[in-house]
Amino acid sequence: MSVLERLKTLLGIAEERPLYLRALKATDIPAVLIIERKMYSYPWSEEIFRDCLKVGYSNWAFIKDGEFIGYAILSVAVGEAHILNICLDSSYKGQGLGQKFLDEILIVAKEKQVSCVFLEVRPSNIAAVNLYKKTGFKKIGQRKNYYPAPDGKEDAIVFSLDIALDSD
Repeated sequence: MSVLERLKTLLGIAEERPLYLRALKATDIPAVLIIERKMYSYPWSEEIFRDCLKVGYSNWAFIKDGEFIGYAILSVAVGEAHILNICLDSSYKGQGLGQKFLDEILIVAKEKQVSCVFLEVRPSNIAAVNLYKKTGFKKIGQRKNYYPAPDGKEDAIVFSLDIALDSD
């Protein structure tokens, strides 16, 4: 993809494309909240998403055939990125779109001169754990009692991916 095509896509101009990323907008928050509440037992609040836009995180919408199907929030600083939230609507699971979405987010990180990407995930989220491992993320630690859970708290697996040497 040319630099101009990538720029158009990132700005949301190339909306005729069947599958693409564009910057997340405040007007997307209702769609984000529908997916967030559908996918998580302990969803982020509207205020958290508005704050992510306000503070200037790298916020992305994933669009398929003109429909909002997912979102990602990245914190980028000092050559590192932290995927704070990445979610694909369950209606699109099992189609390889989760991998495609993650790959696109990693391209964004590379474009931002990031050398390492971090994230946390619930061990009970087997599909996400497997996706991250398949993509090359390595477990670097565990955060005890990180996530709320029905029986109290659930740990988080901390993953990292070194993309500095990646030639893509």
